[in-house]
Amino acid sequence: MKISIGNDHAGPDYKLAIVKHLESKGIEVINHGTDTFDSVDYPDFVHPVANDVENGTVDFGIIICGSGNGVAMTANKHQKVRAALCWTKEISALARQHNDANIISIPARFTAIQQAIEMVDTFLNTAFEGGRHQTRVDKISC
Repeated sequence: MKISIGNDHAGPDYKLAIVKHLESKGIEVINHGTDTFDSVDYPDFVHPVANDVENGTVDFGIIICGSGNGVAMTANKHQKVRAALCWTKEISALARQHNDANIISIPARFTAIQQAIEMVDTFLNTAFEGGRHQTRVDKISC
């Protein structure tokens, strides 16, 4: 499995912990995020993740900012991206099962690092259910 990750200044510590966790499982991670807490513009770090997902060079994406909203809005501008803002494992599972989300958006200021890691694990290990949900997912794209 190959994952693309990006973050702004609210999430370097989250990214570091998630990357370390994923690499310990043998998952390849492409890092597009900042490594400092200096203020940056999150689109500069999210568009590369969304491009990776849209182009199929990775299996999934992970994006992190303070609220998770700005990065999700940015990623969802890409045609083949379905970024889901998640703050619990249950929402992470539903984002995959019902929405076939391919990027998880994490709100660093509203989740703990361990919680974020658990959400990522759930997201990556949950399959899309298809069926009645496929019709709805097909209607997302304009």
